[in-house]
Amino acid sequence: MKFLLTVAPLFLSSLATCNFLFAADQQTLLDSDISVPGENPLNFCSEPTEYSLTIDNVDLEPNPPEKGKELLIKARGNFTEEVEQDAYINISVKYGLITLINTKADLCEQMKQVDEECPLDGAKAFTKSVTLPKEIPPGTYSVLADVYNNDNKQITCLKASVHF
Repeated sequence: MKFLLTVAPLFLSSLATCNFLFAADQQTLLDSDISVPGENPLNFCSEPTEYSLTIDNVDLEPNPPEKGKELLIKARGNFTEEVEQDAYINISVKYGLITLINTKADLCEQMKQVDEECPLDGAKAFTKSVTLPKEIPPGTYSVLADVYNNDNKQITCLKASVHF
């Protein structure tokens, strides 16, 4: 969960994924035709024109990520509306049909992990490096990050599904 909360801001300033979602032999399962631009396994939950965050790109290196190795995340996007204190992110992680994580996190607190602070507005770009754990059980994992401003207006929604 630590990694998920570490990269949750990447879903906002243009994100990545959860620490136990990846392995060296994974195959990305795309369940949507609305891919997030860049080299990543991410998809938008719905048409991205509905969101107040325009994601220019999210690049993961390596892609696909490898367990036990460093994952470099490069992201760039533009907030078309100001994100203020009390913005939040709903995060759900499933292993097959089993829900592993279903939590609500303070977005502004998470943004501090990528050296950003609320209010967020305009163009943002950042790079974040994290080490993925070696012990990743095989199977299909799905992650959903649904992000809202303090007035409950959706900022973005991203999902990824991977199998390893």
